[in-house]
Amino acid sequence: MNVSDINSSLDKAERSILNFFMPRRCPFCGAMADKELLCEKCRKTLPFRGEHAVEAESFARCAAPLYYEGPVRQAILDFKFKRKMGSVSCFGMLMAQCAAEHFSGEFDAITWVPVSKKRLKKRGFDQARYLTASLCVDWHTEPLETLRKVVDNPAQSSIESPEERRANVLGVYEAVEPQRFAGRRLLLIDDIRTTGATLSECVRVLKEAGAKDVLCLTLAAGERKK
Repeated sequence: MNVSDINSSLDKAERSILNFFMPRRCPFCGAMADKELLCEKCRKTLPFRGEHAVEAESFARCAAPLYYEGPVRQAILDFKFKRKMGSVSCFGMLMAQCAAEHFSGEFDAITWVPVSKKRLKKRGFDQARYLTASLCVDWHTEPLETLRKVVDNPAQSSIESPEERRANVLGVYEAVEPQRFAGRRLLLIDDIRTTGATLSECVRVLKEAGAKDVLCLTLAAGERKK
């Protein structure tokens, strides 16, 4: 058994002990969760995107395991604004499964869409970075910081027009030490994809700074068409 296998076994043992003394709760309904961090009901009823998990946007291929609606929307809002951090492991697990299924072997490093210093101070944490860290723990790798948000622009959720959303994020990000990711294929993480304006701007900055390719992964995206 190599060092990686030993570390993996220790991680699983530690999680089993924690789960025994502090049973996991499903982040979508609060019921007792199983070993994969979801309750049986939500596993059957959550709005999974299924065959629509990956979409080819104009700027990149984007994947998400869930639709942004109902209990998924509420769970993400609770995570972001009520600091329900117990959800992170479940969210990371769902995203990791989605990436493994649709993007396996297509990226070399994992990065995230950052928040501004002002919003970080107000919120107390960067939700996309936490999601990225959760994926990286499962994959035994280190996240790579590639972007910095240099403008504290209005929240995208406060803007309805797709055109105004694109204008709102233009020029608000800059590359961090681009020599570290030049020629590499990146998996870019965020919590939600709606119009895709934020991800599009981040992909543009990363590619102009030398990234070979960028794939996008979010926990949730859009709503199902009625």
